[in-house]
Amino acid sequence: MIKLELPFWLDGEEATKLKATAQAWWESVEGWLRWPLLQMDAETCHLTILDLLAWQRDITRFRGESEALYRLRVKYAFVNAVDAGSVVGFQRIFQRLGIGTVQILERQPDRDWDIVQLLLTDEQLSENPVLLDMIVYQYGRTCRRYELVGTSRVTLVIGVYDVSNDQMSLTARFDDFNTVQLRLTTQEFGNDSLSVSARFDDTHTVSVSLNTTEFNHDQLTLVTR
Repeated sequence: MIKLELPFWLDGEEATKLKATAQAWWESVEGWLRWPLLQMDAETCHLTILDLLAWQRDITRFRGESEALYRLRVKYAFVNAVDAGSVVGFQRIFQRLGIGTVQILERQPDRDWDIVQLLLTDEQLSENPVLLDMIVYQYGRTCRRYELVGTSRVTLVIGVYDVSNDQMSLTARFDDFNTVQLRLTTQEFGNDSLSVSARFDDTHTVSVSLNTTEFNHDQLTLVTR
């Protein structure tokens, strides 16, 4: 809304009151004119208008569904219908509705070709049981059987250690024949360790350790007579 301005020769107390009244009136008129446009937004419209938009976009509110989720489903009804049927599109649907990441497996070995597995975490399965069924029913492929598979996250910790020691010594000895014997000794000790540890929620720990040990001993003797 533009701000009304009076010329300087109308600057007075009564004229200022009249200007403020006119400003408030036209702001109200602007709100009335904008109201129909705001009702087309599923996130801000009245709940009655939202039901009409849902009917228009083939969305049915299931029992116990929150208003926020209901508005999301109505808002993204068109783009979700476009993405239905493809693997990437199905993953985008899960993201838009706030479920999170989903992994989709198709045509698994030793399984019927029409089985599609949806890998979800235990939290996703427990928090959205009805919504998951609704998504599969409305956006899933025809002639497909969907399986909801629970998964658990595993944290992997990899540690790499390197321990090495090099030593060199030079020794001079005098025997009974006035012979000087020089002995050069080189020793190298190396130990490389690679450990892979899989932790399962502080209940069990499975560790795999790969150790490589190398020990070299070289000796060089010089004799001077």
